[in-house]
Amino acid sequence: MATLSLTGAGLLAGPATAAPTAEPSARPTLTTEQPRPATVPPAAAPGTPATSAPSRATEPKAKVGSTSATCGGGLPLGQVKNCASITGTAQHTWTVTSTVDQDTLFVRLRQVSGDGVSATVKGPDGSNVCYVSSYLTDCKLGAAGVYTITVALYYGTGKGAYSLSAESMRAPSTCVSLPASFFSFASAGRSGTLPAGLAARCFTFKQPTGAVLHLAGTGGVQGDILDAQFQRICSVGYPTECTLREPGPYRLFLEETYGNKAAYTLRMPRISQSVGCPALPLTAFGDPGAAVGTGTAPPNQEISCQSLRVTTPGRLVIRLDQYANQYLDWRLYDDAGQVVCTEYDSARSCAAPTAGAYTLVSQNWNWEPVSYRAAVVRLDQAEGCAAPTTLNWDQPALTVHQTSPVQTNCQPFHGEAGERVMVYRAPDRYNEVASWIVDEQGGVVCAEWSEQDGCALPSTGTYRVVSYLMNWAADSEDLTYKVQVRRLSDAVGCPTITPGTYNSAPAGALGGIRCRTLDLPSAGTYRVTAVSAENYRSYATVYDSAGVKVCTDTWCKIPAAGKYTMVLSGGAPNEVIDTDFLYAVALLPWKPSDCTPVSDTGWQDAPHRGRFDAAGQHNCLQLPSPTGAHVAELLPGDVTAETSPEIIVVNAAGDQVCDYSSLRQYSCELTGEAPFSVLLTADEGFPTASYAVAFARTDGPPACPVLPGDASGATVTTGADHFAVCYTVPGDQHASRESFTWTRTAGSGDARLSVFDSQGIRYCGPTGPAVERTVTCTLPAGPVTVILETDAVDASYRLTHRDGTAPTA
Repeated sequence: MATLSLTGAGLLAGPATAAPTAEPSARPTLTTEQPRPATVPPAAAPGTPATSAPSRATEPKAKVGSTSATCGGGLPLGQVKNCASITGTAQHTWTVTSTVDQDTLFVRLRQVSGDGVSATVKGPDGSNVCYVSSYLTDCKLGAAGVYTITVALYYGTGKGAYSLSAESMRAPSTCVSLPASFFSFASAGRSGTLPAGLAARCFTFKQPTGAVLHLAGTGGVQGDILDAQFQRICSVGYPTECTLREPGPYRLFLEETYGNKAAYTLRMPRISQSVGCPALPLTAFGDPGAAVGTGTAPPNQEISCQSLRVTTPGRLVIRLDQYANQYLDWRLYDDAGQVVCTEYDSARSCAAPTAGAYTLVSQNWNWEPVSYRAAVVRLDQAEGCAAPTTLNWDQPALTVHQTSPVQTNCQPFHGEAGERVMVYRAPDRYNEVASWIVDEQGGVVCAEWSEQDGCALPSTGTYRVVSYLMNWAADSEDLTYKVQVRRLSDAVGCPTITPGTYNSAPAGALGGIRCRTLDLPSAGTYRVTAVSAENYRSYATVYDSAGVKVCTDTWCKIPAAGKYTMVLSGGAPNEVIDTDFLYAVALLPWKPSDCTPVSDTGWQDAPHRGRFDAAGQHNCLQLPSPTGAHVAELLPGDVTAETSPEIIVVNAAGDQVCDYSSLRQYSCELTGEAPFSVLLTADEGFPTASYAVAFARTDGPPACPVLPGDASGATVTTGADHFAVCYTVPGDQHASRESFTWTRTAGSGDARLSVFDSQGIRYCGPTGPAVERTVTCTLPAGPVTVILETDAVDASYRLTHRDGTAPTA
């Protein structure tokens, strides 16, 4: 056989043959099939212009060095013929002999260099059979006989080089037989290389009808599996599963999309009646010891497996260690290869419906191999569970030890039908804890989301809390977490408290245990506030006797007299509050009563002085101001967080009308029905504290003296019992912009200034503190009120005002 070299390309010229190569190393993967690109429509006759030209970017162009090769003649199946040159309007005619009727011929015409080529296939009678595109062409033949393939340049001009190959679907030149051992998970698969230009390579195998195969990725090579009737069943190329629904024997034809030389590894482990998977014994709750499966899942969606045997139907917990679980997801198959459950819908409970063999498959979504550990526990057995616990609130939280990354723990308890049970869990150091409740058969209860807290038990019997730590560092040996299993309905073990009064220590004194029984004498709205020993808020939820949520946080509307259960962070399953956490509970009627009267002319009267004697105390003051009035809070400038209580104003119905922001930054308009009460609580971090506070009404006819408009202004003295002064400026004594100046003339400390209009609206300030300062305010028509607040120390100040629109001297 004569050969000619192509300069720069090293391509064999003339009708040369590339024989199939040996088979290489395996590499698995899983995805949907990749469809073969559509066949290009029939081209125009050689020498005539076509409507569109095929892409020339598929292959690098090679420079042709010789054109003396013979191009045309017999085209043996399964071989590659290379033609170094075709020019102008030349046509090369090849012949292929089909030995069976109704065959399908796989034809590959590959442009090697130069201008594009096209081809047509004609039957023994000269009729057109198919057009050959730049991709592999499935050419459906008629009767057996000699078929001709005519190759020409696409446009009938220029020069090019090409290769041509053909293979028969029904009577292939060769077909590699895949033995039974090839379908084991332990098989390395079959490796090889497809030569450049080869049409297809054939494999044949036998498997039971209905068998489920995992088709691993083939590294860019693709193909189809055909049944005994030569009908396509599945596509090979990307990781996926294939069910052999029709009888065999089966054939697989591999090809490279563009006809390039390509190495591949073919792996098709059988999932149904799987072989080659390591045995993974079921384990008890607690540390699984040696009953741990290990494996490595290859990258890029490939799979690894474990073999399970279940002696009786039942529910399982399947665990993979946390690192592997970042990249792997699992599926459990029965012996017929059908999916029983997946990680995403059966993470808490996977039901094995029959006794027998199962295959646990882990799929890797990472780009690198992932090694893993796995353990499987039966949920319908109690082996390895801890001792049963009661549901009483006055017992310490349980400490659970975890000594394996795939350990699953179990805590039994007895429950009555209708009881509402809450499971709280928290790690002892940074981690996450998963937990849920199962019944005696291992069925998950209360799996659906509910707006109510806890789980209403469907029947009387033994239940189990199943739990584990989700994260596991490589150096971990014994990690611990806390679990509280508690009954929200008819709670037992909670200290009882009754409503208290304002201006005194909380009704619920400092004590431990996460809950309190609230013994309420009547229906109505109550203020329920829990604070730690350091006076930090601990938010709580109140439940009725059935364990149904009544209220959260402070405002609690009680439907009827009786006993209710308050639980710290009652609806927070990820928080454990043990019996040693001390806190107090203020339980008060929502509408304040017996409040201490206080002046609303605090600029002339001594401030109110109060004290908090215990964490959680609520103090109450009553304002004399009527509905519609505007008031502002007065504080000494040297106030601290400890001496500045949290403050709100409520009306007679208990509705909040103002808070610290409106009282200090704007002004508080009293809305609703009088009388109006001021509620004070100590700032967080200060369980006991003393304070001084005053109030000033800022609307209506000014009750404050007039601030003179001359240069002398007014001189005021301040001290601990007089840290605010008030003046009025009549409407005809100020400009639209007015400048106010204060200067300390004696003593210590500093001052800040605010200006209000006749409606009590703050127009200026509060300014920043200063010993001496001038501020200019834009003012409305009518009288304004000026309030100067100072530190609670002895001092004297001179306060003046002038037209802010006039130039200074």
